[in-house]
Amino acid sequence: MNIILFGAPGVGKGTQAKILSHVYHIPHISTGDILREAIKAETPLGIKAKVLMDRGNLVPDDVMIGLVTDLLASDRCKNGFILDGFPRTVGQAKALDSIFVKMKIHTFKVINIDVDKTLIIERLTDRFLCVQCGKIYNSTIDKFKAGDKCFKCGGLIFQRDDDKPETVKNRLEIYYKTTEPVKKYYQQTHSVIDVNGVGEIEEITQRLLSALG
Repeated sequence: MNIILFGAPGVGKGTQAKILSHVYHIPHISTGDILREAIKAETPLGIKAKVLMDRGNLVPDDVMIGLVTDLLASDRCKNGFILDGFPRTVGQAKALDSIFVKMKIHTFKVINIDVDKTLIIERLTDRFLCVQCGKIYNSTIDKFKAGDKCFKCGGLIFQRDDDKPETVKNRLEIYYKTTEPVKKYYQQTHSVIDVNGVGEIEEITQRLLSALG
């Protein structure tokens, strides 16, 4: 099973990717994982990426495409893969098509987990963390007050800057601006299956499994 998984921040994409990885016995490959693994292994492309990141620069398409090519050609992906966060641009999508042709990967599914933007903002801005153990809290569900301590370890509960309303809105705007053209590209050249991402985790998993056949 070869899967390209789309979904804005806050739709539960990472959670579902891990479940699908377990069900199909294929690796969940996120952009961050690709970069971290290549840097840790000190591959030529990993070293190049680290130099760019240390300077505060974005990793360019040619480096990301090279890293993805190396990974897809490895034994780890011999039974399939779940690509999460790649491709992010139409250029990357076209390059991925070429990679698939060279590797004789003829079938893949493009899945988009769809959640209304208003609900995503609500989900993300409700998210808090324990500074000590990292436990995730939801301000609506867990009903804690400012100054409350972590129920698990007693650490301070705080909200990351990334989860504050204005930051969340900016993150979503960037996502939709960069990813919508990629989604349209696949709608024209392949097909995109939209899956409703609202509901319990198990419900969404069942929808994804049905969509994947």
